[in-house]
Amino acid sequence: MIAFSPRLVAFDLDDTLAASKSPLDPAMAQRLTDLLDAVPVCVISGGQFGQFSAQVIEKLTDASPAALERLHLMPTCGTQYFRFVDGDWTKVYAQDLSDDEKQRALDAVESEARRLGYWESETWGPILEDRGSQITFSALGQSAPVSAKSAWDPSGEKKNTLRAAVQDLIPDLEVRSGGSTSVDITRRGIDKAYGIGRLSELTGIRLTEMLFIGDRLDPDGNDYPVLAMGVPTLAVRGWEHTIEVLDELIPSLAAPVE
Repeated sequence: MIAFSPRLVAFDLDDTLAASKSPLDPAMAQRLTDLLDAVPVCVISGGQFGQFSAQVIEKLTDASPAALERLHLMPTCGTQYFRFVDGDWTKVYAQDLSDDEKQRALDAVESEARRLGYWESETWGPILEDRGSQITFSALGQSAPVSAKSAWDPSGEKKNTLRAAVQDLIPDLEVRSGGSTSVDITRRGIDKAYGIGRLSELTGIRLTEMLFIGDRLDPDGNDYPVLAMGVPTLAVRGWEHTIEVLDELIPSLAAPVE
């Protein structure tokens, strides 16, 4: 399935490493710990750092400090970058939106969601979130159960329609289809390709030496920019499939990182 030994493995988070907004399963946490003993690992997704902490960091209880230093975390689609330095998680950069950009993004996504009939009355948590470097619309709220999210837009038509409508209103910003019920807005050109490109610059690992694993590599998906920039990719159908991939990949890797 995987024809080469990557020097770094990058992952989407929701529906790739874990169910949407859910913590890593213990089996996945063990696989990631084992992988970190062999190569650097990056997690890049639309959630903010607090979500990364709850879903990933808090579950890597068996990872040593040296292993955590090889973990690259890129919240809000790579608009932020965190590393484990001197025993703590440190922000390396953040491409924050200006107050004007944030307000225009919030106004545009709310007005279009209401116009299209996508502004739901029964929700779990906030529909709109200011994540500093990203504005996120979550149709059912950030804490909606996975079953409700899966049923809201199974074909992706609602998200794609909303994304296009909002993009027309704020052409100077980047509007992307996010998770199962979300749309993300960042500065123009700041997406997962930007994050992976910066990661390559900062680590010295070429794009062709990386492997990206995600569940939304289709042209409308938020993982697609990574594929389009030439990074070797592998599409998965959920975190259980990722377990199968890692069970094949980890034993094939070269000697552990020194």
